[in-house]
Amino acid sequence: MTAIKQCRDNAVTLQVDPDAPPGRLHSLGGSKSDVWNNLIANQAIQALWLKNSSAEERDKQLTATVAALMGIAPRDELEGMLTAQAIAAHNAAMECYRRAMIGDQTFESRKENLSQANKLSRTYATLLEALNRHRGKGQQRVTVEHVHVHAGGQAVVGTVNAASKEGEGPPTKSRINPMQSFQMHSSPRCGARTRSANLCKSPAMPNGRCRLHGGKSPGAPKGNSNAFKHGRYSAEAMAERRHFRELLAEIQEVIELVG
Repeated sequence: MTAIKQCRDNAVTLQVDPDAPPGRLHSLGGSKSDVWNNLIANQAIQALWLKNSSAEERDKQLTATVAALMGIAPRDELEGMLTAQAIAAHNAAMECYRRAMIGDQTFESRKENLSQANKLSRTYATLLEALNRHRGKGQQRVTVEHVHVHAGGQAVVGTVNAASKEGEGPPTKSRINPMQSFQMHSSPRCGARTRSANLCKSPAMPNGRCRLHGGKSPGAPKGNSNAFKHGRYSAEAMAERRHFRELLAEIQEVIELVG
C-alpha cells in the first residue's frame, strides 16, 4: 500500500509497506532503491507552484505529478532524472503562460512571461528528445566501414534513384555532380617535375603540359569562329597605315604652300 504524506515544508514522503520488496517505487524513479525513487518524486513535487492552490487542488497536483512519473515509467536512474526535469519544465512553462494571460499588466511583464515560457518549452522539448534518444527512439545512423567489390562488379557511392515504374509517378531527380559528369578526375595530367621533385598533377593542355609548365596555350582549335583574326595589328597592316599617314602629311604641306 502506497500513501502520499505532505509535511509543513511541502516535502512529500511516499510511504511504502515495510514488508514490500525493494524497488516497489521503481516506476517513479527508475531505480531499485526506493530512497532514490522517493527523492525523484519529492524533487518533481517540490517544483510545483502551490502558493495559490487550495488544499483540494494541492492534493490533485501532487497526485497528478506522481501519476505522470508512473505514466512515463523511467527504466533507470538517468531516465528518472530526465522525467522529473521534464515535468518541472512543463509546469513552470504553463505557469509562465498563465501569468502572461493575466489582464491589467504592463507590456514588459507580459513579454517577459512569454519569453520565459518559450525558453522553458524549448527546454522541455530538449529533455524529451534526450529521453527518447536514451531509450533508442531517436534517429539512427548506419555506417558502412567496409565495402567489397568483386571482379565484374561496380560500386556506386552516393544517392541512387531508380527510374520509376509505370503508374508510380515521375522519377526523382538527383543532384548533378560536375566532377563525376565530366570525369575531370580522369583527365590527362601534366607530369612535369616540380620544385619539390614531385610530378605536376594539374590538367594537361593538348600539348601535354599544363598552363604553367607548357608555355603558351596552343590557342583555339581551327575553325572556331571565336578565334577569328582580323589582322588589324599585323606588321603589314601597321606598315600600310604608317605609309598612308606619311602621304597625308605630304598632301597637307602642298596645300599649305599653294594657299
